[in-house]
Amino acid sequence: MTNLVVIDLGSNSVRMQISQIDEYGGYSVQGYYREYVRLSENMGKEKTLKDEPMKRTIAALKEFKAKYTQYDHVIVKAVATAAVRQAKNQADFLKMVKEQVGIDLSVISGSTEAYLDYVGVINTLPVRNGIIMDCGGASTELIWVQNGECKERVSVPIGAVLLSQNYKLSDKISASNLYNAMNAAGQKISTVRWLGEVHNLPLIALGGSNRTIAKIHRRELTDEVDELPDIHGMHLPPKYIFDLVSKLISMDKDERMKVPGLAKNRADVIIGGLIPISLVLRNLQISEVIFSNCGLRDGVLYDYLRENRKA
Repeated sequence: MTNLVVIDLGSNSVRMQISQIDEYGGYSVQGYYREYVRLSENMGKEKTLKDEPMKRTIAALKEFKAKYTQYDHVIVKAVATAAVRQAKNQADFLKMVKEQVGIDLSVISGSTEAYLDYVGVINTLPVRNGIIMDCGGASTELIWVQNGECKERVSVPIGAVLLSQNYKLSDKISASNLYNAMNAAGQKISTVRWLGEVHNLPLIALGGSNRTIAKIHRRELTDEVDELPDIHGMHLPPKYIFDLVSKLISMDKDERMKVPGLAKNRADVIIGGLIPISLVLRNLQISEVIFSNCGLRDGVLYDYLRENRKA
């Protein structure tokens, strides 16, 4: 019996999933934890991780370690994505994590992050053809799935925290700031040449900002916590998303904090986080949006199971 601990350090949050794997390769999730550390906060054009976000992250990782050390036969797979990937002081931060927490963080490339998203989705949803989109705090991954295979994948350096901070989208939204943010994001997405070849496919959406759409929708269906539908596999038409984004843009931060289903600590970055999906829906004539609760962490798990089946 092995307890696989997967830690995913993103730009906005750090998450941990503990899965117990039996001798036949079957598994059950024993625990799931999340802390909003906003590691990419105020990185700025100089792309350096700042002291306070690093301290918050170290504290969260120490809490995670205290939880997983209660288990026996533990294997830890800890990965860091866009914020650490882009940081000029990456080496200093990794050394700090190793010395203060005892965790070896592996900084994965954008291409690897996109691949792990694909593995997590393809093993948990019946996807044959579509576009997978993971919008995080500092990057957005796009994967073209054709006949169940990963045909193309790319990571674009735009995300919820970066767009919201760089273009002042945290509180009341001005038309000029919104235009500038959408123009900047649009230019980045337009560099992905293969997107011009895909139209009228379903979009499989993951990442905190995208999942917020599904969480808001299910709270519109019911307020009963025990009756809330699972967002994994939920389908929504693009029009619902366009209408929701328009509604959220008209609000200030305090008003967004009161929207059921929208986490209060996401209210200041949600507009930046929904710009990428808005652009992709508009440009690719997406037929429908399917939400996934599985992504990178599940991809690490399934990759581990595949590797150990070979052994």
